[in-house]
Amino acid sequence: MAKGKYEEWCNDPDKKLLLSGWARDGLTDDEIAKKIGISRSTLSEWKKKYPDISDTLKKGKEIVDTEVENSLLKRAKGYTAKVKKTFKLKKIEYDKTGKKVKEEEVLEVGEDEVHIPADVTAMIFWLKNRLPEKWKDKRFAVSDLADADDAMQTGVIMMSDIDEEAGSGNQEI
Repeated sequence: MAKGKYEEWCNDPDKKLLLSGWARDGLTDDEIAKKIGISRSTLSEWKKKYPDISDTLKKGKEIVDTEVENSLLKRAKGYTAKVKKTFKLKKIEYDKTGKKVKEEEVLEVGEDEVHIPADVTAMIFWLKNRLPEKWKDKRFAVSDLADADDAMQTGVIMMSDIDEEAGSGNQEI
């Protein structure tokens, strides 16, 4: 039965498109297998035996990964985008003598370019993941601080309450 089902999913372009779309949407292999109506292990076997299935799923996932990576980079660098805006225009008509004949306000839609500034959070995320040796958060061990020339000494000094000192005279703590 699984073999017949494989042929159905491999030979039908619409079903291959579904597989690619599910992979692109981020569905796991478990979720894809459930949608096909097979077990996860059967899907794994199909991927090993039939390159069509494996390639279709891989390409679907690679496409969305690349799109997200490109969007993150764009956001980290900043970009210019076109946005639609509604403008209020005043239209005035004059006759041949220069006398105002008609005046009306009209709403028109046009495009405007806006600059989206670079996003520092996206920059940090990109750099920490692409160049972790250089951009990871620095962590210092206690031994590193103890060896430093300018290491600061810390401690706690216990002091008694004022009432306690007044009642008992000179008391050492």
